[in-house]
Amino acid sequence: MTPVNGARLPGMLLAAAAAFSLGACQSKEGGPSSALSLQSKQSPSDAVTHIARVAQKCWFQSKDAAFSGYRLAAEVNSYAGRPRFLLVPRKNPGGLPELVVQAEKRGDSASGSYTGVETYGPLLSGPHGKRITGDVERWANGSSDCSATA
Repeated sequence: MTPVNGARLPGMLLAAAAAFSLGACQSKEGGPSSALSLQSKQSPSDAVTHIARVAQKCWFQSKDAAFSGYRLAAEVNSYAGRPRFLLVPRKNPGGLPELVVQAEKRGDSASGSYTGVETYGPLLSGPHGKRITGDVERWANGSSDCSATA
């Protein structure tokens, strides 16, 4: 005999409560993140160069397990005016990027120009998304620290 929908309700409520409690246990640095868009006072190439150097140090040279499956591909000398770096799969460096961090000059002479820094890509939807956007935001503001508490 198959249970009626009403008989499944307690099991569904229990599953929902368990999912909610698991979500409450995650740290603030874990979990997915939306794409990041912010302003920097540096030139686009200086902003991306700085962020890429610190990412190389903090994510790769430190042998951080979260980034062991990736490699950083810098494209700082951009003729399109959008220097960027990519995180690509380590085993397929020609594959689609999992993360893009790029910068470009924005604004105009009347309102003032600034550098816009953006991040996007599927890596932000993963368990380290919030950490990535936090790191990039901190580094875009000039920090070279590997963690927010450093």
